[in-house]
Amino acid sequence: MTKSRTMPFDDAQRETLRVIAAAMIPASEEFLLPSAGDPAILDDILASTGRDTTALADVLTMLHSAVAGDLAALRSAGPGTVLERIRTENRALATTLELVIAQCYYRDDRVMRVIGMEPRAPFPKGYDMEQSDWSLLDPVRARGKIYRDVAEGETP
Repeated sequence: MTKSRTMPFDDAQRETLRVIAAAMIPASEEFLLPSAGDPAILDDILASTGRDTTALADVLTMLHSAVAGDLAALRSAGPGTVLERIRTENRALATTLELVIAQCYYRDDRVMRVIGMEPRAPFPKGYDMEQSDWSLLDPVRARGKIYRDVAEGETP
């Protein structure tokens, strides 16, 4: 398969992403949860890369090449691994990849049910949130203003 406007990721990139997603969020037999490499979640991830599609496709190609196609080397994200090295060397892309994987995983209906949330969009009904300890924000408030006011007519 080659890259196209409708399918920007080739087979090697998709498989590399699947292995990385499964390493990041493995399946849980205890809670009957799929890994983030589950086909439905993977399809959502691939459809959700947005403006980062080209950069993510490039990093997936780089990762695939770095392990010479031996994706078993990507099954761990711990210290000293290929994934950890890429995370250190290319922080922005790694963060983008981690965010899109986590976002798509936690909006999967199966995952939402297990964590006690109704599988639906948050708007317009919203979700009830438990009150939390607002004093946790005291250090932020004590820091004071860290922005400047925009004068009337000024473009920020």
